[in-house]
Amino acid sequence: MNDDISVIIRCRNEEAHIGYAIQSCLDFFQSPEIIVVNNNCTDNTEYVVNLFSHDTDLPADSSYTSINVIPISNYSPGKALNLGIKAAKRKYVLVLSSHCVIRNFPPSVFDLLDSYQAVFGNQRPVYYGKKIRKRYLWSHFSESTDSVNLFSKAEDRYFLHNAFCVYQRDYISAFPFNECLVGKEDRYWANDLVFRGGKFLYKHDLIAEHAYTPNGNTWKGVG
Repeated sequence: MNDDISVIIRCRNEEAHIGYAIQSCLDFFQSPEIIVVNNNCTDNTEYVVNLFSHDTDLPADSSYTSINVIPISNYSPGKALNLGIKAAKRKYVLVLSSHCVIRNFPPSVFDLLDSYQAVFGNQRPVYYGKKIRKRYLWSHFSESTDSVNLFSKAEDRYFLHNAFCVYQRDYISAFPFNECLVGKEDRYWANDLVFRGGKFLYKHDLIAEHAYTPNGNTWKGVG
């Protein structure tokens, strides 16, 4: 598996989930660079993150990796991602929700980024461990079909989702996210991308499970 990847995880009080997200990165990537953007966590999130941090005085071990924790003030989703991208040193950037666990990551994703400016994956909703039907927002994530420049009829715009999305670092650095938006920075970025003549891809076999969180907007109308 390609080891030239930086993973950006935004978080606020995610001690219950973030360890699973990071472990799944270690399961699929060799020594990834992980960048955690810390939005004023007051729980044990940072303690959990540090469980995975490699002590450079010790031999390399697949149980640990390079982790950089970046604090953020005046949070917005786009600002948090842009901070992480500026700190990233690898060729590819994976934006991963702290509530997501990677279940499949085909190596071909990296080759696809020669043709597409972003590749985002299939999210399977999990409600307290129970896999649930894909309704509402989840219905965008097909189990059988890839889609170029996926358009959402429900939202009446192009649909990209940053809970599980891979970018080329150079491109996303040149065209960062809007920092003024309070949400949906991914959809606005996708619409601007298509306007510029670019392309993004939904890949159905690039798979993550997305755990339920009570205050997550993604979960309105769960069931």
